[in-house]
Amino acid sequence: MQLGTRWAFGSEPPASVPAEVRERIAAAEAGRTDGAGRTWTLTWLEGRPIAELDDGTVVREAAPGYATDAADADDEW
Repeated sequence: MQLGTRWAFGSEPPASVPAEVRERIAAAEAGRTDGAGRTWTLTWLEGRPIAELDDGTVVREAAPGYATDAADADDEW
């Protein structure tokens, strides 16, 4: 069992977030001006990390070594 965590938009994600997902989080935050006061929530589903911003933005790792976000409709779990 892995426990999730929360962190503020724009701050460094926890060490438990894989590098691929960290890169996707950074891309999701890039250029946004509406991040003040928002938080990310890290949860785990079947051993895979899912990061969700409180506005509904989702970043997840679909398969080992491949990060995706909710806009990628062709991935399979």
